[in-house]
Amino acid sequence: MTNSPSIIYLRLPNWIGDVCMALPSLHAVLESGVPTVVCARSWAEDLLQGYDLAGFLPMSGSWRADRKRVADHKRLHNSGRGVGLLLPDSLSSALVFRLTGLQCAGYRDDGRSFLLKWPFSKPTPKPHAVASWYALTRSALNAWGLTSAPTTPGSELNLALTPKHEAAARTLIARAGLEPGKFILIAPTATGLHKGQVKVWPSFDALTRTLQAKGLRVVMCPPPNEKEEALRNAPTAVCLDSLGLGAFATLTRMSALVICNDSGVSHLAAAAGAQQITLFGVTHAKHTGPWSPFAVCLGEMGHWPSIDTVFESTVQLLNNPLRHAQKS
Repeated sequence: MTNSPSIIYLRLPNWIGDVCMALPSLHAVLESGVPTVVCARSWAEDLLQGYDLAGFLPMSGSWRADRKRVADHKRLHNSGRGVGLLLPDSLSSALVFRLTGLQCAGYRDDGRSFLLKWPFSKPTPKPHAVASWYALTRSALNAWGLTSAPTTPGSELNLALTPKHEAAARTLIARAGLEPGKFILIAPTATGLHKGQVKVWPSFDALTRTLQAKGLRVVMCPPPNEKEEALRNAPTAVCLDSLGLGAFATLTRMSALVICNDSGVSHLAAAAGAQQITLFGVTHAKHTGPWSPFAVCLGEMGHWPSIDTVFESTVQLLNNPLRHAQKS
């Protein structure tokens, strides 16, 4: 391009964990100084309230409705030199941007190279998702003549949380008679199946009872659609009222420890910098595990960790924390 873009439309992935893993890419785009419009599922707006965005466009998954939303924004804001950065690999996400006249950068996947102005090949061997999306972002910024981000992403996701998020989390735990740093937050659910297998560690109930017998407070804060399953999987844990994603991320950081499956909760905890144990049994940690120096991963593909292993790791982290909970 002869001129730098006047605005960047950044299409984020469709899953909570993936949006968290895309945060280093978002930071790099924002640090370029070019106004940035985020296009993502509607729930991501609350999670990203701490960022100075030029706009947030909720994506519905319907290419016609999404195309219209992006096109209307472009027209209203005279985005003549706008460009698009597509983190999802899908053909539909590229089609939505291309039909609005945006020239786009993205990985050449799903037969969509013809829709991209700047198609890039995925790095090999396959890196962690954080590193993969970050490499794409750097390549796009370089192609647009913008100041390049550091070569590799940092060790933390550094989600920007707001005073509103913190106030909501503090109000919730105060109402439950809890103190920051004095409770364990479990997440005994995980949506969907992985290759037909349940992604939920089967021993949350037994672990909860063991921890409670030691005098530890164990709580959970599932979204409304997962509350019934959470109560089945850990019936003796204190069940808190649900929170928005930003406040929930803050809650993870206020806990002494998060214990969760390989799920969106693991990535929210990593984004907030919470101390956590993530349990694996049907997925791999190598490519999509929590991107955090405060995370301990137990188990592996085809082999869940034992309750004794999880309990011992819990006690060790409570006695020698990798990070102290937010108490101020």
